[in-house]
Amino acid sequence: MTAPPGDAIARRTDRFRAESLDQRSPGQRDRDRILYCSAFQRLAKVTQVVSPDEAQVFHNRLTHSLKVAQLARRLAEKLVREQPDVVDAVGGVDPDTTEAAALAHDLGHPPFGHTAEEELRTRVSEAGLPDGFEGNAQSFRIVTRLAVRFPDGGLNLTRATLNALLKYPWKRKPGQRKFGAYESDLEHFDWARAPLPPRDERKTAEAELMDWADDVTYAVHDLADFYSAGLIPLDRLSSRKDDAERVRFLKDVFDVRGKGRELELRHRRQDLEEAFLSVAKIELPFERFTGTRAQRFRLRAYTSTMIGRYLGAVRLKVPTSTTDRFVEIDRELEMQVTMLKELTWTYVIENPSLVMQQRGHCVVIGELFRIFHEAALGKKNLRLLPPAIREQLDSASPDPEARIVADYIAGMTERQALNTFLKLTGVVPGSAFQ
Repeated sequence: MTAPPGDAIARRTDRFRAESLDQRSPGQRDRDRILYCSAFQRLAKVTQVVSPDEAQVFHNRLTHSLKVAQLARRLAEKLVREQPDVVDAVGGVDPDTTEAAALAHDLGHPPFGHTAEEELRTRVSEAGLPDGFEGNAQSFRIVTRLAVRFPDGGLNLTRATLNALLKYPWKRKPGQRKFGAYESDLEHFDWARAPLPPRDERKTAEAELMDWADDVTYAVHDLADFYSAGLIPLDRLSSRKDDAERVRFLKDVFDVRGKGRELELRHRRQDLEEAFLSVAKIELPFERFTGTRAQRFRLRAYTSTMIGRYLGAVRLKVPTSTTDRFVEIDRELEMQVTMLKELTWTYVIENPSLVMQQRGHCVVIGELFRIFHEAALGKKNLRLLPPAIREQLDSASPDPEARIVADYIAGMTERQALNTFLKLTGVVPGSAFQ
């Protein structure tokens, strides 16, 4: 990042000298640092859609990230192989950099998924920080400042990897919920974006590939998870005799949840419905899942075929302006992925049982923030916070208490968050020695 003052300059000089002797490429080194980061390990105990503590095996944030990374790398390798001239024209596409960004893209997700992220955003905003909490900005913050790899913080990643991580490569704007970095981290953000044209807010080619791999993984793997769990009724959605379930699903997407307004900014409702019907009536598994060997084989074959198709939907192109994208995605296949993602929202995320659970998760996150923020502000009961957090609060850190507390909570596993809440509120006293 930007060269720090004093002794830190000497440390960074020594660091670059050591890296010059490393046999790995810069992208490979970035990828390995993310893989060994404790924030990455934590993702094994963080919700993708439902809790990793459920009795049935679902994807968690770690397994999701590993699959996004695998798909993103294969996409980059495919384009390098098939479009070498275009790759050169856009300045290169590095598979290692693309994979590294995919591994890091969910590091900033707090415990309990998007609902708890909203709660943390509200609490941090109410504490006086206009940029609140944002999972993507938190990921950027982790790799540039919070991860402990060097004395002055962060993983010291290349500009290429930092830009590949930026799904939203702009600073916070009024009314915009998604952005790349908090106000307190803009020095690192500006350093990463410095080589690009002024006011260029496009994702890099690697970032676009990572983003598409994320969408495909979410659409296909989560669909397979919840079909096999009996939550997404692919048997009824694919029925050749009765279209009632398909009608109900489409009504939920476009009318009940009102998601259609957002989707129709990119595509017409009629086109989205036809894209879904082209998948549902022809290709989805046709029977209720009971777990037979034949069904499991068919499901694996189906997911493999769909992933192959969606990876083939991407072509690299040379932009003609600073608003033109580097990656072109087949429009029909992009709409299919968009609608497959909505299946998880309708049948799982909006499921009353999960909604009730999410309400409880918001209580946990909100109360943890209240208790820890009051302790941090009042400097009383500081021993409620671990030594590393007290050290930050006692130092000359430029970060306000609310940001430091949010970092602490967002870095917990779900079991840590729940156990801490139960102990602090006296619901479960726990042990005096832990």
